[in-house]
Amino acid sequence: MANLKKYDPRVDSLVMETRTAWDADVGELPDEDKTWLSQELHSSPEDATTILYERSHTGFTRTITCTPADIERLYQQKMGG
Repeated sequence: MANLKKYDPRVDSLVMETRTAWDADVGELPDEDKTWLSQELHSSPEDATTILYERSHTGFTRTITCTPADIERLYQQKMGG
């Protein structure tokens, strides 16, 4: 049985829907930043701090909760550092 709270490439190959949740410590972000961060998180789900897979009728839904650590990592990558 897969651990549905950890990245699993086999389960991830069955993802049919993605969602992004925002950790309470993230605070307010402009919609533009949220869109960019969400796209980046879901393009590399193996790097996400918090991930959850939920069974759906056709496969799985992947929910990534964006944390301050994720934001820091993504901005460092964006700035080339």
